Amino acid sequence: MRRAVGLKLIAGLAVAGLALAACSSPSGSSASSAAASVGSAAQSAASAAQSAASSLTSKAGEAASSVQSRASAAVASLTGDPGSVKLGLAYDVGGRGDQSFNDLAAASLDKAKAEGVTVVGELTAGQGEPDSAKTDRLNQLVDSGATDIIAVGFAYATALKEVAAANPNVHFAIVDDSSLADVANVASLTFAEEQGSYLVGVAAAKKSASGKVGFIGGVNTPLIQKFQAGFEAGVTATNPNATVTSKYITEPPDFSGFNAPDKGETIATGMYNDGIDVIYAAAGGSGAGVFKAAKTTGNWAIGVDSDQYNIPSLADVKDVIITSMLKKVDVATWDFIASAVNGSPIAGQHVYSLENDGVGYSTSGGLITEYVPDIEKAKAGILDGSITVPSTVGG
Repeated sequence: MRRAVGLKLIAGLAVAGLALAACSSPSGSSASSAAASVGSAAQSAASAAQSAASSLTSKAGEAASSVQSRASAAVASLTGDPGSVKLGLAYDVGGRGDQSFNDLAAASLDKAKAEGVTVVGELTAGQGEPDSAKTDRLNQLVDSGATDIIAVGFAYATALKEVAAANPNVHFAIVDDSSLADVANVASLTFAEEQGSYLVGVAAAKKSASGKVGFIGGVNTPLIQKFQAGFEAGVTATNPNATVTSKYITEPPDFSGFNAPDKGETIATGMYNDGIDVIYAAAGGSGAGVFKAAKTTGNWAIGVDSDQYNIPSLADVKDVIITSMLKKVDVATWDFIASAVNGSPIAGQHVYSLENDGVGYSTSGGLITEYVPDIEKAKAGILDGSITVPSTVGG
């Protein structure tokens, strides 16, 4: 559906530390402390109150108490000595500047540096590199004196297992992987991507005039399939007559699909030309190509991880980004950093979901304002258990 461009910026949903980018199957674990549980419950209850209000407070509190994570960066305040921590960060492909996943991790690193934490290094994965290169990168950070290291992305799991075992006095965190949750010096930071994706699916179904919407994933992995599954469920629950066409830029072991905007643009252009008028891009840096295609063809797009409407480098295409699924990688990684500074580095699996404000959606630009009540109703349903969101395609 073609439409004239000319949109006014309005205030987006406010959250204390937004998140990021794309992405293992999360499962809850008991709260690391009573204080973290209470803070998480309070945050989630406040969020739910926008639509379903007091009826959800009890449910949100129960859910928060089963999750070993904090609700927001504001809760994870620093009470220890920042100078006691030497931080290293290993980015996934695309690194700082990917406008999504990696940039959210970079945001927490920058905040830590501003608070007085020493950053010993930021290193980035190369396209198509072997696990040995990731092992070398993590060891380089250890050799640089890092006391705490964050690995951004599930691709680091094999390398991190080896490096963590060899360095029991160094604390590690890995984003989007739960396979190392039983390792004593590793924190697994995972997300309920399907929940946030369900909500933007509601937005897509409401916004689409043609009843045809699309999903473009960066790489066809179980993690990105969670985005697809939730999105498709949200669309079809909102408009049973709608159709969802889903495509992936690359297949494993080719992970270049997370940083190939030209390929994203080509695939999106073909989908738009076939009558699809809204596409959700869960493709890291490749999403920029999808946004460009939407702008060129006069259609709509949905971002991922961060509020991509407000990313300066995407300013020329922001008027086609109706919303973004927020995956708060910055909050999760800040929780890890804060725990290290405070003298009790977290470990085990930490799940970030709607229940603790770890995923969500943005409203910047005002392009889905009229649909917010519908989205909030769906959110309330997920929180109270009346809506079950699949985490696998066809599930």
